[in-house]
Amino acid sequence: MTRNALRLLAGAALALPILGIFAARRLRRDARQLFAAANDGPERVYHEAQLAGLPLPVQRYFRQVLPDGQPYLRGLRLRHGGQFKTDLKKAWLPLQGEQYITADPPGFLWQGTTRWFVARDEYVAGRGGLTVRLLGAVPIVRGQGSHYDKGELLRWLAEGAWLPTALLPGPHLAWTAVDDQAARLTLTHAGQTVECLMRFNERNELAACEALRYFSNTELQPWEGRFSQYRRQQGVLVPFAAEASWVINGQRQPYARFLVQALEHDPAGPF
Repeated sequence: MTRNALRLLAGAALALPILGIFAARRLRRDARQLFAAANDGPERVYHEAQLAGLPLPVQRYFRQVLPDGQPYLRGLRLRHGGQFKTDLKKAWLPLQGEQYITADPPGFLWQGTTRWFVARDEYVAGRGGLTVRLLGAVPIVRGQGSHYDKGELLRWLAEGAWLPTALLPGPHLAWTAVDDQAARLTLTHAGQTVECLMRFNERNELAACEALRYFSNTELQPWEGRFSQYRRQQGVLVPFAAEASWVINGQRQPYARFLVQALEHDPAGPF
């Protein structure tokens, strides 16, 4: 490492508390803009009659997680703790995260902070991106382009477990039967189409989602999200634990584990 780089890192370390405040302020500013761009049209209400014709495990899922007459959820905010790996071969790092999600149009902002870096994942206005800053200051990853657009839209779809009315069928979202415990979910948005295989457990909860996702700029690999520890939140049943993994040579290798600390649907604004 060069002397200039060392000076930069040392300066960033000293300024870390201030940089953390700026990152948090920027996230909240962008979250307000995300919520402001969400559809604020007439309120829609879910009724079980909408489930007619859907695959049976999907019908059981919605009956389990949504009360009849549930208004459609417009968005959410959540905070979580957990662990993260920067590389599948490296050790786990403690992680604190904050996330904002909108249902229509699909969008989210996520920011995770460890001792060494601040990462930000997003899907906004049809575009995805990933930024990682060492000590919150030095950019070490700046990902954007079609692979990130599709990958972040896929993340939004998988995390619909936290916003289940967003998974109800509509003009751009469809369910296809697979078997008695699984169904395929397809979403088209901003000219991109993504799909997940959704698996349900014996309690009719969404337990896992599986998809192909870009592991690098050229390589697709199986990816899996798992959900557990469901609780009623404002009348809606949602998971409070989530895990993301790559499946390499048939072996599932987790890289993110989240435990929700606070979750609120249709918030007035950011935390």
